Amino acid sequence: MAVIIIDHARRRMPERGVSDGEVREVLARGRPAEARGGRQALELVFAYNNYWQGRFYEQKKVRIIYVEEGADQVVITIYAYYGRWD
Repeated sequence: MAVIIIDHARRRMPERGVSDGEVREVLARGRPAEARGGRQALELVFAYNNYWQGRFYEQKKVRIIYVEEGADQVVITIYAYYGRWD
């Protein structure tokens, strides 16, 4: 299965502090999340322990919105949330 990240999602990655490796890890190990419009979503919480936009956060949750086209996963957009989840 190939992973295709459309330009919109690729532009959002640095804006939201998400790496290519994190995207692939979410797709491989993420848990299902709510998505609309026939799309699918996966999310995964990462240990972060770093600063983002001047504030310290223990964790980062990355959510991937994607569709399956044949054998490919096409990433539509990427969200990152900073905080703490148990």
